[in-house]
Amino acid sequence: MKDFTGNLLGYVTDIIDILIVSYIIYKGIILLRGTRALQLFKGIMVIVIVMVASSYLQLKTLQWLMDKAFTYGVFAILIIFQPELRRALEQIGRGRLFSRSSTPDEDRLIAFIETVTKASFYMAKRRIGALMVLERETGISEYIETGIPIEGKCSSELLINIFIPNTPLHDGAVIFRKDNVMAAGCYLPLSENPTISKELGTRHRAAIGISEVSDALALVVSEETGQVSIAVNGEITRNFTEEKLNEFLHDKLSSSSRSTSTLWQRRVKRNG
Repeated sequence: MKDFTGNLLGYVTDIIDILIVSYIIYKGIILLRGTRALQLFKGIMVIVIVMVASSYLQLKTLQWLMDKAFTYGVFAILIIFQPELRRALEQIGRGRLFSRSSTPDEDRLIAFIETVTKASFYMAKRRIGALMVLERETGISEYIETGIPIEGKCSSELLINIFIPNTPLHDGAVIFRKDNVMAAGCYLPLSENPTISKELGTRHRAAIGISEVSDALALVVSEETGQVSIAVNGEITRNFTEEKLNEFLHDKLSSSSRSTSTLWQRRVKRNG
């Protein structure tokens, strides 16, 4: 009986141990996500795989090289990951490492969509032309690099100032990654689709063009008509209202459309 109890306690301890380690690894990945350190982490995983393969295949020279890389790599990792390690320690000190992050993410999405919508219709009423691209799954870094780096938090004031006529950045596109403004004055590929209406200008063709080569959403404010349009998957939908634009962006950007939609409805009710 004692042996059975001891074995059961050992199994429970092992399960708890595995769950704790798994959760710490998961939180570590969440912490690295969206930073350049994630790419370095992937590189380290490749080296680990090479090291295991070299040991299994008895590749002595490669195994020796990997051993040396790991010997000195520990110090390199401490230097390379210094900002992320500091941030992790700060979050542990604040008690945030083990907190849930789903609700803040949804709130950030709602705030971002409201910001873009507010800026779009402010400019639409004043016939200020604008072109904004919202990156989704397909990376569009090659187009971000054609513009002027900003890498700042999105605000309606920032967007309006960027597109004010006769300012240095108003001619190009603003590209967002999540709720960050990555760059402004970006050059986009123009669509060569012959069926596009002749009344659509360069901004609309650029919006359609970027939606043809990626899954990004491209939002256009027309300088001539004040209409707000969105291009997605090579198709453009014109003359959005403020309410329809909010619904469309929530539907396309939310990973949990139903829960985010509920949050949006609550916020609308609170604001009257």
